Amino acid sequence: MLPWLVEPPADHLSAVRDTPLAKLVRDDMLAMILRGELRPGQRINEPDVAARLGVSRVPVREALRELESTGLVVARKHAGVFVREPTADEVHDLYEMRGLLDGFAGRRAARLDEPARIALADRLDASIVAMNAAFDAHDVQRYYRENLAFHWAIVEAAGNHALAATYRTVVQKLHLSRLKNLSQDMGMRASIAEHTRIARALRKGDIARCEDLMARHVSDAYDRLQSCRR
Repeated sequence: MLPWLVEPPADHLSAVRDTPLAKLVRDDMLAMILRGELRPGQRINEPDVAARLGVSRVPVREALRELESTGLVVARKHAGVFVREPTADEVHDLYEMRGLLDGFAGRRAARLDEPARIALADRLDASIVAMNAAFDAHDVQRYYRENLAFHWAIVEAAGNHALAATYRTVVQKLHLSRLKNLSQDMGMRASIAEHTRIARALRKGDIARCEDLMARHVSDAYDRLQSCRR
């Protein structure tokens, strides 16, 4: 599951055993970044993180180094570590990559055996119902979370671990560029119609159409994002 789609239990650090402390701290900060609790451009205060989690600053530093390697935070000399703000060119490149990944995921998912494919299509239809409910309630953030869950369900069903790992990295970086726009309607109605066509193609096992719809959906999403920023 993508880390910003779930709320961790309050005592999740103390509840986990046999896991390196730096990894637990990393996962905690990652979730805070992706839920928007640490905003793009915001400085991450090591002592505050250590005090909140009840750990020393050593695992916090290790966690920040790992997050820096993923491109989600950036260290500035004599200034500290900050949540990264992707540039316009980076966002464009990431959307291009995501289009390729989504198309590949759609192709693989449409090739599933019929029982697995129908089960996935049913799950996607339920997600579309939830997106429509969020649209009717003018709840952009709930719509966006359901949108992510829709795509992640297809990626998981594709059954390719390399795809899932790469997709997670790309979407996490793109998420940073979306945090400032989650109060805006990014063409939800058009996006829902695209999701509906994807689910129908997948249910039918139309491999080529599912791949094409997934790729074009990402391209159209980028165009909508750019329109909102003009």
